[in-house]
Amino acid sequence: MSEKSRLVAFLLCWLFGIFGGHRFYVGKTGTGLVWLFTLGCLGIGVLVDLIMILLGKFYDVQNKPVLVWFRNCDAEGKVLSYSV
Repeated sequence: MSEKSRLVAFLLCWLFGIFGGHRFYVGKTGTGLVWLFTLGCLGIGVLVDLIMILLGKFYDVQNKPVLVWFRNCDAEGKVLSYSV
């Protein structure tokens, strides 16, 4: 499971998807640049990525699924629980 937040990836895709913001966030700089120069593959790629994120089928650069919406942490930053 990826350390990246699914909520952040979704919001970046929704707000900055045509610029590849969500892809840069998860470490996919190569496809992030493609999204940047093609305006999210003319919007079709952004729509596909939004659906993939919502379905839990979006992966980070290490090929780990971006599944966690929220993490509950203590004061020291130790993760207590996940909300998938």
